Amino acid sequence: MSGVFVNVNRGKRSVVLDLRSEQGKADLRALIADADVFIHSMRAKAISKLGFGYDDVAAINPGIVYTNCYGYGRRGPDADRPAYDDTIQAECGLPAVQQQLTGEASYVGTIMADKVAGLTALYATTMALFHRERTGEGQEVEVSMFETMASFMLVEHANGAMFDPPLSPAVYPRAVTPNRRPYETKDGHIAALVYNDKHWNAFIDRVQPTWNSSEYATLEQRARQIDTVYGLVAQTLKERTTAEWLDLFAELEIPAAPMLTPDALFDNEHLNAVGLFETIDTPHGRVRMPGVPTWFSRTPGHIAGYAPELGADTDEVLSELDAARTK
Repeated sequence: MSGVFVNVNRGKRSVVLDLRSEQGKADLRALIADADVFIHSMRAKAISKLGFGYDDVAAINPGIVYTNCYGYGRRGPDADRPAYDDTIQAECGLPAVQQQLTGEASYVGTIMADKVAGLTALYATTMALFHRERTGEGQEVEVSMFETMASFMLVEHANGAMFDPPLSPAVYPRAVTPNRRPYETKDGHIAALVYNDKHWNAFIDRVQPTWNSSEYATLEQRARQIDTVYGLVAQTLKERTTAEWLDLFAELEIPAAPMLTPDALFDNEHLNAVGLFETIDTPHGRVRMPGVPTWFSRTPGHIAGYAPELGADTDEVLSELDAARTK
């Protein structure tokens, strides 16, 4: 098993059915009969050809929430195109924004489109379940990667292009200014937001940089020349260590954080203090992984078992179905 498989499939049961066979279809229909949610990531034509489109499933269980996860919504000309994280990142503008920022088009270093679309499918399905709780009505839900990521990108980058006529290009200047990056220190890197007037004045008063000028006195002035401002702050932060800057910024209540690697997260004091990580025993050895990142006062979450092998629970689940049918 890959690390990703182990991470995203923990706490699940795995059932493998051959939907080309009548028996496989019959077993899935039996599962659907008592299900709250039916969710799939096949293209519309493929799922319908198998006999499990929304109308087919709702005929078995009218109250079900049926969630389609597509690359592109069915009502558009690209409905039948395949979609992957890289292709959706490219089409929604992420590499173009990276190009403005660094001078070179590149994908973001995480599978962002897959994860954002997955989270969107989660909350969309939950919204439909909440509606059913209130009204008893099931419904069909559609979540597409392209529409989701276009919406995600345009939260800030729509900017002046939202207006008719457009007031500016679709870009959020501060986010793509070349000097917006972790600041280099004497011994590493640090993120710091010396941004609003309160933080700026505290920084200037304490550090007394030689480049200070009245032309940077207000947030409005700094915003008009934000890349220059980032560059000036970057020069100054090279003069001390990361720890020295973190101590000073904490004293001045300026938002700041060290730049960590993914490896360092496992040993992070805060993450371990809040209990983010759980260690579980699996057939493949002991695994330490992020648990549930949210906190609930009455229903705390935890990892409910390790990721099963594909099909590991098929016999057990089908036996439960047979027992239910017998009753």
